[in-house]
Amino acid sequence: MFTIEHDFDATVITLIDEAEPNSRPLNEDVVILTFDDRVVLEQVNPTNDEVMRITFTMQQLTELRLALNLPEGNYRVENLD
Repeated sequence: MFTIEHDFDATVITLIDEAEPNSRPLNEDVVILTFDDRVVLEQVNPTNDEVMRITFTMQQLTELRLALNLPEGNYRVENLD
């Protein structure tokens, strides 16, 4: 399940973990904040209740998207525009 909300300067997507009862422990929700120049992933660390944050530039996000569909190896992306 997921939700999408539009805030003033960001779109907020929340991924909510769902599982069959007693099949596995649930993970904390993942919150994705998309801005004009970056994407931020947030998830609460259940051990200490701190929010863990990863920030991607748009370039890094594009490279991640491409990497998900490529075989093992080293790559350099030229001219993403």
